[in-house]
Amino acid sequence: MAQAPAAPKLKRAALSAAARVFGPRIARDGASLLPSERAALDLAVARSAHPHPNAVMVTFLIPLVSPADVGDWAAVTARLDRTLQSLTNQSDPRWRAVICCQEKPPLPADPRITHLAFADPAAGNDKWRKLAALCDHLTTLPQASGYVMSFDADDLLRQGVVSEMLTRQAHGGYLVQSGYVRDDATGAVALADAPSFTAPLRKPFWKLCGSCAALFHDPSLPEGAAFLRAMTQHEHRMFPYLAALARQRLTPLSRPSVQYVLNHGENFGARRGRVGFKTRFVDRFRITDPAELKAIAKDFPLM
Repeated sequence: MAQAPAAPKLKRAALSAAARVFGPRIARDGASLLPSERAALDLAVARSAHPHPNAVMVTFLIPLVSPADVGDWAAVTARLDRTLQSLTNQSDPRWRAVICCQEKPPLPADPRITHLAFADPAAGNDKWRKLAALCDHLTTLPQASGYVMSFDADDLLRQGVVSEMLTRQAHGGYLVQSGYVRDDATGAVALADAPSFTAPLRKPFWKLCGSCAALFHDPSLPEGAAFLRAMTQHEHRMFPYLAALARQRLTPLSRPSVQYVLNHGENFGARRGRVGFKTRFVDRFRITDPAELKAIAKDFPLM
């Protein structure tokens, strides 16, 4: 299973307008819809006739590369351990994480962290198939309405993010508009955020990293898991569009909330030849102020 192609921007605009004007029930009858677009509109229809429950849980879905596909499995599992520590360090304990991989990695003795075995032998990058398996697995977890976030096994979550999500109760979910990109090879850190007057070429975090969207999920609606499965087959730049199409517009988190670590030797993006421009991004927007770097180190003590 390869990554699903993105919808052209003009088509996105047209379908979004049709859904607003005619409603998702009519818009979903279009013959040219991608599976993810149809799933989004199906969820919008289902949500319109269903009361919205409170979010009580944040679920992290973490695909992990196979040990057969890496040069240093110990280094991969060490980075996963830091990722999981950024979760266990959260002040609000209402979260859980599922790690999908062919081999169970060393995991903390924490019942909130579980392993999902993956045995699909198909060749090629299996990240998208693992994400599909993780979304299918949602229906087997203890039922709890909340937010579901696909999260890379080498990224870090800022302290307090789970608490912010469950306190604010955003109906659609959350978007990581602001976050940090760290070049592990040099130690340089850059802020990814919306463009500004002083940084007009800067990019928001969600355009650079897949650990960027937490979607509200009501387990009583089967359309929800189907939508998450279809959405996560795309690159992350499609997430805000698809969420809005599902009438789950994403609310930006209040602070830089995720740190994306690149150039550590085993990035998924490196296998696809897609980290060069991100390295240049870090070089261009590198943070050099000592006080700011100290504050970042406090928010991300595992960096």
